[in-house]
Amino acid sequence: MSSPILALAGVTKSIDTGTHRVDILRGIDLEIRPGEFVAIMGASGSGKSTLLGLLAGLDSPTMGTIQLDGEDIARLAEDRLADIRGRKIGFVFQSYQLIPTLTAEENVLLPAELAGENGRDTLDRARALLDRVGLSERRDHYPVQLSGGEQQRVALARAFMRRPPLLLADEPTGNLDSTNGRQVLELLLNLNRDEHTTLVLVTHDRELAGYASRIITLKDGLIVSDERPGTPA
Repeated sequence: MSSPILALAGVTKSIDTGTHRVDILRGIDLEIRPGEFVAIMGASGSGKSTLLGLLAGLDSPTMGTIQLDGEDIARLAEDRLADIRGRKIGFVFQSYQLIPTLTAEENVLLPAELAGENGRDTLDRARALLDRVGLSERRDHYPVQLSGGEQQRVALARAFMRRPPLLLADEPTGNLDSTNGRQVLELLLNLNRDEHTTLVLVTHDRELAGYASRIITLKDGLIVSDERPGTPA
C-alpha cells in the first residue's frame, strides 16, 4: 500500500477568546492516500473549514502534526511553507477568488508566473486547461465579464495549472445554481482523474459527497464517521 499523502496525528485547534478557550478541532487522526477523493461533511461549526485550512497550510494547529508527503507542514517556516503550497497544493474556493484586474488566461497563468515559469509550454498548458473547461473563447475576458459558473471554471483551471498532487476544494459549487454546479462538479472530477490528483473537498451537499470514494463526517471538532461507499461506516 502506498504511503499517505496526508497524515494527521492528534491535531487540535483552539482559540483563546480572552475569557475562555474554544476548541474547534479536538484531536484529529487521519490518513489520506494518493488518488483518493475524500469528502468532508458536517454541520456549520463542526470544524470542517478549519480542517481544510490546516491541510492547506493556511493556519497552524494548536497541537499535533500534519504531514504532507512526509513533511510536517505545521512546523515549517513561512517561506518553505509557501514553496510547498505553490508546488503541491491547488485550492478551489467557494467565492472563486479570481484577480479582477487579470483576464481569465492571466488568472490561470498566475500560479506558474509566481513560480517563475513563463515559457511557451506554460502558456500552452494554461490555454489547454481553459479549453478543457470550455472557456478557450473567453480567455481574454475579465472576471466581471464572466458568469459565476464561468468564474469557477477559470478557478478550476488555475488550481490544476502546476499539476499539484493535492487539490483542496471548499464548497466549490456552493455559489452556483444546480445546472452550473453539476457542470463544475463534472469538470472537477474529470480533471482530478486525468491529472491523477488527490482531492479533498468540503461540502454540505450529500449528493455531491456521494461521488467521493470516502466520506468523513465531523461533529464538534471530532471525526464521528469515516465511510467508504458500499462498506460499513
